[in-house]
Amino acid sequence: MRSSKTAIQLILPALILVLVSVAFGQTETAPTQSQDTTTSTRTRSVVDREQFKTEGIVTKLDGNVLTLRGPDQKETAVVFTPETEFKLVRKGLFRRDQTTGPTQVLRGLRLRAEGTKNADGQLIAHKIRFDEQDLKTAQALVVRVDPVEEQANSTQALAESNRERISETEENAKRLAGQVDELNSVAIAAGTAAKNAQETADQAQTDATAANQRISELDQYEVLQVVMVHFKAGSARLFPAAKAEIDEAVSLLQKDNLKGLAIEVSGYADASGPSNRNRSLSERRAKVVIDYLVTRYSLPLSRLVEPYGYGEQNPLVDNDTALGRAVNRRTEIKFLINRGIASRASSDQTSAAQLPRQQ
Repeated sequence: MRSSKTAIQLILPALILVLVSVAFGQTETAPTQSQDTTTSTRTRSVVDREQFKTEGIVTKLDGNVLTLRGPDQKETAVVFTPETEFKLVRKGLFRRDQTTGPTQVLRGLRLRAEGTKNADGQLIAHKIRFDEQDLKTAQALVVRVDPVEEQANSTQALAESNRERISETEENAKRLAGQVDELNSVAIAAGTAAKNAQETADQAQTDATAANQRISELDQYEVLQVVMVHFKAGSARLFPAAKAEIDEAVSLLQKDNLKGLAIEVSGYADASGPSNRNRSLSERRAKVVIDYLVTRYSLPLSRLVEPYGYGEQNPLVDNDTALGRAVNRRTEIKFLINRGIASRASSDQTSAAQLPRQQ
């Protein structure tokens, strides 16, 4: 009996200790749950600041905000800051990408932007990337489209002015309704002014239609002239006879005062030697012709279509004979005219020559 009491006395303190431990465990659980909730809240705020990427063509520039139109035709406002990194991506084994700035961004330029979105849905750009070839295309587009847009804006302003003149004439006629004699003369004058204004408006509409047609033809070219310059075997040297051929073609084009002129230069080689050597040789032949045009005539680079060396491809004749190989060692210079700008130049009697005069 005494041993049973002793056992009970030992068990009771143990049970009390267990109950106390359980109570303290439940008390500590609540702060842990609160800490988990705080962690979850912080995780959501980090997700809200995740990076966004977009790609498209620049359709509008307004200060440090550019509008980017993507392949799905949706537009995104991209904001660049002094901390935004601009990179010009250059292709080639030994050509590194260049750090550039916002001054290189033009309408019509295809680029990629990375950054975060702000509360207004704008993309705050951290990085902006665009290719060297896309930059050249945008530069050529600015040269060709800006004159056409200026003409269209001028035509629209003239039409607005004519509408205001018609409204003013009608108001004058109402104020003179009580003066019969003067009303007749004013009505005649108003009718004449309205007729002239209508004729001007009709002409403005015709000009606007013509401007729209020229814009649609900006990517269409016609070949004015093709000049072939030949080289000696394994050489990319431009001899005097070849320079004379180029000079003659340029002098003829200068007489026509051409607008919308572009020049395409392609180099070729015969089938002698390895293909990779022929490719490099044809590129050097194209480059030496471009160097001559630029240095001799101060030709703007925007007038040049991206040159290319075809190597032994596209031969004019078979390479089986020495004469055939001599014919295939050439550089082709194609003088092209843009249909849209050329049609505007034909109606502009005061247009100036686009090719600089010989130095």
